[in-house]
Amino acid sequence: MANASRVHRSLIEGRPALIVIDILAGTFRDDSEVRAIDHMPDYKDRMLKARAAIDQARANNIPVIFIQEVHRPDLVDFGRELDGDEDVHCLEGNPNTEIAKEMGFLDNDYLIKKRRYSAFFGTDFEILLRGLKIDTLLLCGGLTDVCVHYTFVDGHQSDYFCRVIEDCVAGSSLEAHGAALRAMEYLQAGARRSLPDVLAAMATCQPPMGQTSA
Repeated sequence: MANASRVHRSLIEGRPALIVIDILAGTFRDDSEVRAIDHMPDYKDRMLKARAAIDQARANNIPVIFIQEVHRPDLVDFGRELDGDEDVHCLEGNPNTEIAKEMGFLDNDYLIKKRRYSAFFGTDFEILLRGLKIDTLLLCGGLTDVCVHYTFVDGHQSDYFCRVIEDCVAGSSLEAHGAALRAMEYLQAGARRSLPDVLAAMATCQPPMGQTSA
């Protein structure tokens, strides 16, 4: 049933930030057939496309916030995370856990390290967003059905406008990827956006004076 009271929203409402979720070095270094976390086909290619969004955000003074999942080597902070299909992953000190160089990460970029799936859970992510006066979260990275989805949900529940760049996210499987995209679209109509549309919206975005990227 259609929602008669739905308000039409622009792709970017107010002040945007690009949120780059868990695009780590292991994405491009690890070609093992059996991985700690399952990846859908063309996962790597989808992550590479995120670089275009990063470059466009920088060119238009839109903050870029990198999210990095990282766990202690003694596994004490995994909690229930290993009760499902995922094996041990993203350990501190492992070169594969670093932000992928392909993303052009800079030393002065914003970086949020997380121990759980959502970028909001147990981090200072929301403090940063409030400091930057952000209204719209443009999400890319992986996994669509896990870290992207749960960050989207927490952003939605915190009243941010949330958009997922569907060309630049990838899931644990094609089925899970598609289901997660549908679930996010259910929460916010127009949440699913193509990379070309996001790049075009960024190009016309005019952040208020004084708002610049890191």
